[in-house]
Amino acid sequence: MKAMKVEEIRKLAAEEIRTKIVDARDEMMKLRFQQVTGQLTDSSHMKVLRRDIARMVTILRETERVAVEGAK
Repeated sequence: MKAMKVEEIRKLAAEEIRTKIVDARDEMMKLRFQQVTGQLTDSSHMKVLRRDIARMVTILRETERVAVEGAK
């Protein structure tokens, strides 16, 4: 899996980012189960996915913060 770039995430709407976060967390859970059962062949995928989730959450928070500050 290729990591999502910041520019790609910033182009998405907030609801799309939320959906991608949920999907990525589901995939992360599946990977954890595979790791526990010994079926996971590429553990680096977990690292990429974890960082993508963090990147999406950060950008989502930034956009929400800007919207709140802009409303004041």
